[in-house]
Amino acid sequence: MSDRHVYLYDSTLRDGAQTQGVDFNPADKELIAHELDAIGIDYIEGGWPGANATDDAFFANPPALKRARLTAFGMTRRAGRSADNDPTLTAILSTPAKTVCIFGKTWDFQVETALGVDLDENIRMIADSIEHAVKKTDEVMFDAEHFFDGYKADPEFALNCLKAAYGAGARWVVLCDTNGGTLPHEIGEIVAEVAKHIPGDHLGIHAHDDTGNAVANSLTAVRAGVRQVQGSLNGLGERCGNANLISIIPTLALKMGYQTSVTEQDMTRLTHLSRMLDERLNRAPNRGAPYVGESAFAHKGGVHASAVEKNPSTYEHIDPRTVGNYRHIVVSDQSGRSNIVARFREAGIDVDPKDEKISKLVDEVKDLEFKGYAFDGAEASFELLARRALGTVPDYFHCTSFKVLDERRWNTRGELVTSSEATVKLEISGESYMTVAEGNGPVNALDAALRKVLTTIYPQLEDLHLVDYKVRILTPGDGTGAVTRVMIESADKDGEHWSTVGVSANIIDASYNALRDSIIYKLYRDGAEDNHSPD
Repeated sequence: MSDRHVYLYDSTLRDGAQTQGVDFNPADKELIAHELDAIGIDYIEGGWPGANATDDAFFANPPALKRARLTAFGMTRRAGRSADNDPTLTAILSTPAKTVCIFGKTWDFQVETALGVDLDENIRMIADSIEHAVKKTDEVMFDAEHFFDGYKADPEFALNCLKAAYGAGARWVVLCDTNGGTLPHEIGEIVAEVAKHIPGDHLGIHAHDDTGNAVANSLTAVRAGVRQVQGSLNGLGERCGNANLISIIPTLALKMGYQTSVTEQDMTRLTHLSRMLDERLNRAPNRGAPYVGESAFAHKGGVHASAVEKNPSTYEHIDPRTVGNYRHIVVSDQSGRSNIVARFREAGIDVDPKDEKISKLVDEVKDLEFKGYAFDGAEASFELLARRALGTVPDYFHCTSFKVLDERRWNTRGELVTSSEATVKLEISGESYMTVAEGNGPVNALDAALRKVLTTIYPQLEDLHLVDYKVRILTPGDGTGAVTRVMIESADKDGEHWSTVGVSANIIDASYNALRDSIIYKLYRDGAEDNHSPD
């Protein structure tokens, strides 16, 4: 690799899960891991095996990655135990992950007060753990917790901790600004000193954002010699978050001349990746986010808009298409048209930008997004919408009506009982069908009733299953009458995943819209016959 190559390490699945209000399930982690792998991240930290049930489930059935190295995270052996007899260390070395990241204390204050051990024992704990892990895995890295605080307090001890890890075989020694209190000029000075003892191509940086400097600190560390940057998508992380890889990646490549494994084509998916994560978390994307925010390249009509149209570099520091974003001239429909055409291309649909159908679709998408639809996290629904505009989606079935009943009662034994029942009426190939099904909740009952009819005609739906279901309130001021957005993630036996969206003031109606799109997308993708009535 070139001396200008910087390796990227994503900690979203662990550090990001420590964000207040964020709670990943195994399905979330699998999908995010695949997205990170697709964009060219070098290392994906899957979590801490043995720390919780979610991480255990994720590592028990890890995603098949094509480009990235799945990494297990954990800590050094405990004092008084040998490395091969420490259950915490054993847990992280027993997963299918062939790369591990082990953290240890490098601040004398924490070693003596938090761990309660002497400084020499702490250094032995680091060396023993790394040496043991090197024998069990393909690659080991050491995260030097609270390194910058430790270096300021006792440079010799902090450096000795790093040397112990490096000497024991650590591929990467990562300098952690764990409380986020170090400033860029300090980062540069300290990293430069560390690089005199450990080669820069074996050093990494892990910065927290408590002073708002995590991205700047990471970039400063790279300039000072480190060649691995750890961070998370959208800067997720405990307290104020971690270094934001969404900002770091394009800055390294486009502004500083460094190379990463994220290619030019990969980089065009940064905006999608950022917004996908927010939708996955039921959070509104940050409109003002650098590079990928909806307002990052937005210009109001007037002098600025005129200048941008004549000379984009006047007010745009890069071509927004480089990171998958788009210019928005607020008073111009051209921005909407370019967005739609770009989304078409992402879905593999070749269209003439001047086609009248595109203009109609632009208006339809704007209207739907005004009502609360979000297609960045629901590509399957957008593809169906686009293909319908071109008249290429078969009419598989028509739901003439459905009814869902929920009952909550106490039975004769004094037990609380809840039940859901759905009745659907469908028309397929000119024939009418009516069926009833029960389920674990109204959405499951509705799904069961639909499939009771549809799987007899379309057997390929047998392997369709719901992976995740999320609801977001769009108009919180309306209380229980609020408009809701439902996102459904589906999958099949081949491991293919897709997401669909529905919006309505009625949560069951919103769920039906997303559920219907999921079924239709599966049928369309599998090439089901198209001789049925319109829905």
